Amino acid sequence: MKHYEDIKVGTRQSFGRYEVTRDAVIEFASKFDPQPFHLDDEAAAATHFGRLSASGWHTCAMTMAMLVENMKDDRQAGLGSPGVDQLRWKKPVYPGDTLRVESEIIEKRRSESRPEMGIFKSRIRTLNQNDETVLEMISNGLIRTRDPAGKD
Repeated sequence: MKHYEDIKVGTRQSFGRYEVTRDAVIEFASKFDPQPFHLDDEAAAATHFGRLSASGWHTCAMTMAMLVENMKDDRQAGLGSPGVDQLRWKKPVYPGDTLRVESEIIEKRRSESRPEMGIFKSRIRTLNQNDETVLEMISNGLIRTRDPAGKD
């Protein structure tokens, strides 16, 4: 199991496979983002999307599903996340797309107020089957330290 001391800035991973379906796009949008271009082909065709597209929040949820699935194989002493610093939807996601994730550790530090935990930042990119970035975010993770008194 990885702890703070095992996290190395510059580490990259590529993982996941998520097939986007029309039914899932409409179901998610119906519950959480009921805008016409996420629900109706004709309405979507009249927008800059050109056709039915997934909600950006659905893209976030699909990305999260791949991140969590990867954590099953790459176990960490994780303590959750205080949030993201940046989130961008770079290109629309459409039914029929197949998504994957690339991540890179870009920063880490020990918590000053909680020595039993460290904080790391990751650049997360979600790409479609054409290797086009559809989502990019900077995510913050909390992770246990092995040695609360340790130094970096």
